[in-house]
Amino acid sequence: MNYVVPVALILVFIYGLIKKVNVYDSFVLGAKKSFDLSLSVFPYLAAMFIMVNCLRASGLDFYIIRFLSPPFKLLGVPSEVVELMLLRPFSGSGSLAILTDVYKQYGVDSYVGRCASVIMGSSETVFYVASVYFAGTRVKRTGFAVPIALFCNLVGGVAACLLCKVI
Repeated sequence: MNYVVPVALILVFIYGLIKKVNVYDSFVLGAKKSFDLSLSVFPYLAAMFIMVNCLRASGLDFYIIRFLSPPFKLLGVPSEVVELMLLRPFSGSGSLAILTDVYKQYGVDSYVGRCASVIMGSSETVFYVASVYFAGTRVKRTGFAVPIALFCNLVGGVAACLLCKVI
């Protein structure tokens, strides 16, 4: 397993030689573009991280979760994973911390632990991905991309909990 990355690099290098591509220059050009991309994405990511931290530090997230738990319960989502479903579109590391807390409190093989695992694996950090993608493509009008992705995260989370209940 330790040889996967070196073997992949060697295969890319050999492919470049066969196609007569200057592999080093292509690598340097890609690295330069990634640096420019990271500079253009930074303001969006900073705004997102600040917003998530302000929400958690203010304690407002507690009231939002308390308010949304009953409707989620009607959909079959345990109240213990509502915070995970709400935070996952914003923060991967924050949702991983919540997942770890769920594992510690309820166990990995419990119904709540299984729901949290499937939610974590089947959802995405929508705002992070959208900020990276839209900043990289210079798209100004995002249309319905983010609302549709959030809706899909919601439907996926509800379906995950219902499947965990059946299985």
